Amino acid sequence: MITPAFDLSQDPEYLILNIRVPYTRTSEFDLHIDGTDFKFYAKPYFLRLSLPGRIVEDGREKAKFDIDKGLFTLRVPKETAGEHFEGLQMLTSLLAPKGSRSAKPLVEDLSTECSESMGDDEDEDEEEFDWQVEQEVYKESSEEELRGLQTYGFGSQRSGVFARLQEELGDVIDVKNPDGTTAAQRRQARLEAEASAFSPDHYLADLFEDDEIKGLLKFRPWWAKLSPSAEQEGEAAVSFTDDEKEQLRKFTNRSHLLDKTSLHQVWLSLVDILLAYSYEVRSTEGEHNVESPWTIRKLSGTLCWLETYSSLKDVLVSFGRRVLCYPLYRHFAMVCAAARDTTKILQSGRACVLKCLLDIHKVFRGNDPAYILNDLYITDYCIWIQRVKSKKMTALAATLQKASVQKKDLELELEELEEAATMVAEEEEEEEEQGASASAAISHGDSSSASSDSSSSSSSSDSSDESEESEAEGQGCTDSTEGGGGETSKDNPLQPRPSSAASPIPQEPMSALSSAEGNVDALPSASEGSRQLIQELGERVTEELKISQDSIYKAERSCSQPNSAAAKSEGTSGRSSSGILLELENPRRNPLLIVQTQEDPDESDWIC
Repeated sequence: MITPAFDLSQDPEYLILNIRVPYTRTSEFDLHIDGTDFKFYAKPYFLRLSLPGRIVEDGREKAKFDIDKGLFTLRVPKETAGEHFEGLQMLTSLLAPKGSRSAKPLVEDLSTECSESMGDDEDEDEEEFDWQVEQEVYKESSEEELRGLQTYGFGSQRSGVFARLQEELGDVIDVKNPDGTTAAQRRQARLEAEASAFSPDHYLADLFEDDEIKGLLKFRPWWAKLSPSAEQEGEAAVSFTDDEKEQLRKFTNRSHLLDKTSLHQVWLSLVDILLAYSYEVRSTEGEHNVESPWTIRKLSGTLCWLETYSSLKDVLVSFGRRVLCYPLYRHFAMVCAAARDTTKILQSGRACVLKCLLDIHKVFRGNDPAYILNDLYITDYCIWIQRVKSKKMTALAATLQKASVQKKDLELELEELEEAATMVAEEEEEEEEQGASASAAISHGDSSSASSDSSSSSSSSDSSDESEESEAEGQGCTDSTEGGGGETSKDNPLQPRPSSAASPIPQEPMSALSSAEGNVDALPSASEGSRQLIQELGERVTEELKISQDSIYKAERSCSQPNSAAAKSEGTSGRSSSGILLELENPRRNPLLIVQTQEDPDESDWIC
């Protein structure tokens, strides 16, 4: 038989059942209505429900079948008009367990006649204590017996699971040997692992560079957008998707035998799991990713260390420590935001909590090693939460809202660390300000010294140029005397190359020429023709310099190129001679250079 997809709704007088039975015949429907028991059969579909209220079959019931959609709609009158049926969205609790007519526990204590009250796990009526109970002498248990008694999972009702799944153990939980480790040993190992994993650098980086975290804190998850329920006072209107409804139908309805201690631990572990889920939803802005299974189980001490808590403060401290040690965003504000989100989820009622648990179940179901946590915790929570009383959840939400956790409670020395980091940051700012002031003063001094240096360097360069020219003119005759012994070429006068554009042509070359003319007779090795040639060239150059002095001086002041001035001088001298003209490499040297020509190869060069 196939259990069909279904959902229930109600109005003041009728219970409305929508049952999806595609590809079935309209002539093969069979209904059975008896108080809280409802049965539906349409081959190959079969549905049996245990309703939270009584319905009657008195002729007012109506049925409609949509062939195109395969949807069967049935309206059945309530036995008491105006009665509100609670928990119609808790589909798993409505399904009777397989092989049983009603949802009774598989194990019953007949001596205390509690079988009738086990349908509600929240029955906490205390029995009278028997003071005449038989006593026994205490015997310390051996290590082998203690290992056999280690339990974990929902309500601490599982043991020996990881002994059969040792290969996948490391990818799911952090406990090395859960079947042989007591709860106290697991807690101590968890605290040591958290202290070792805490990174002050990562924490301070998220503390001072929190632009992205501020954006996450402004995010509004889906439970913050819920509107109050019109049917259930104090709860939010929550709708389930088709996949979630399908998953609820797949769950096997069963009861859980929990004593007071186990029930207290179940509630606290539920808060721990919801805190981790709230952080994951906020950190991903409602879009799960490949890291979501790891984040949820890593932040929950219940799922990662099989932890059992004794108080709500322990839950908040454990969650806060793990947030600051493991995930991407390690900020204390994220801890507070997750606590507020969990409070809102609990205030919204069972349906909202169930929807969160179904989402966690889906996340773990799609991750290969994490599915074990569904078998240990989440599946049982999805079934158990459908049967709890709303007042219990409201009381837990109020307690969580009043609870608070501070940084000093986490025992990670956060306040001292932040104070030291703040002092260092202030010192660095002061050093930067001092360095900026010193740099500004140095740059101001450099600029003023640079201006004075530039003016002094320009004046010194001018004076050095003039001194170099004077030295060159004074050494002209001495160089010519040292280089004597040969004859010069005939009719080969040279036009002197103008000096640099930065300094005008001085008057010293003319005096140098006069000095050269006066010292011609002093050359011992000069022939009569050479002396006559030198005198003639000196007279011509002097005449040319007098004529072109004014024009060349103006050209030099207008920053004309040296090549154009040289070409002009060459054109002037070319009119008076046809010899070979060589330009001087240094314009500050003697303006005359007479070299040997092809006509007189035996004559020596003269430099004046």
